[in-house]
Amino acid sequence: MPLMVTGFYASLTGLLIIALAYRVVKLRRSQKIGIGDGGNNALTLAGRVHANLIENAPIVLILMLVAEAGGLAHFYLHCFGTVWIVARLLHAIGLTQGKGGYHFGRFWGVLLTWLVTISLALVNLVHFAQSL
Repeated sequence: MPLMVTGFYASLTGLLIIALAYRVVKLRRSQKIGIGDGGNNALTLAGRVHANLIENAPIVLILMLVAEAGGLAHFYLHCFGTVWIVARLLHAIGLTQGKGGYHFGRFWGVLLTWLVTISLALVNLVHFAQSL
C-alpha cells in the first residue's frame, strides 16, 4: 500500500527544513560565524526556528504515516497535513517577526502543531483500541 499522502506532506516538510536551514547558513556566511551563534541574536533565532521544526516533524510525520497505514481516509490526512504545514509556516514567520517574543503567528503555529499532534495520536489510539 503506497503511503502517498504522508509522502506528500513529508516532502513539503523536507523542503521547509531546507529553506530554514538555508536561512541559517546565509546568516552564518554573512556574519562569518562557523560554529555556535557568535552572540548574534538573528542567528540564534534562525537556528531556533529551524530546530523547532526538526523537533516536531518526526513525531507528526510518524503519527501521520501510522494513521495512513491504518486506513484513515485521505480527506482527513490532507486536513491534518494542511494544518501541519500552515502551522509550521505560521510558527516560522511568527518566531522570526516577533524576534523570539509573542507573535500571533508563533502562538497559532504552536497551538496548531500541538492540535495536529494530539489529534493524530488520538486517531491512532482509537484505531488501535478498535482492533482489539
